Amino acid sequence: MGPTSGGTLMAALAGLGAAAGALSRYATTKWVTGRWGNRWPFATLVINLLGSLLLGLLTGWHWGTWPTVILGTGVLGGFTTYSTFSHELVMLLDQRRYGAALGYGLASVGGGLLLAALGLFVGLRFAG
Repeated sequence: MGPTSGGTLMAALAGLGAAAGALSRYATTKWVTGRWGNRWPFATLVINLLGSLLLGLLTGWHWGTWPTVILGTGVLGGFTTYSTFSHELVMLLDQRRYGAALGYGLASVGGGLLLAALGLFVGLRFAG
């Protein structure tokens, strides 16, 4: 198998992972909004925080190229969503819900960074 066919296979696996991640995001969104409604963007927050934690874990664990492409680029890339976060933040600002927007922005960015660091720390412990 040459470099082109290996790259094509990796791209296909990343695509399959992304499809699984997108379906998981859809199911998670339905579950979260069913429990807590959609007045505040809890679903996207939960998804992005969980994705940050899992990507940190995957990074720290050092499983290798294939798992990183399939799970990191594919599944978690399809699961998490920066564009929805940005859109929801802008919508909160457009609705003049400044406190909600500030809380959502801080929880998303700050929480994502903290959970990615926690995941990395835990992943490094499992790896070493």
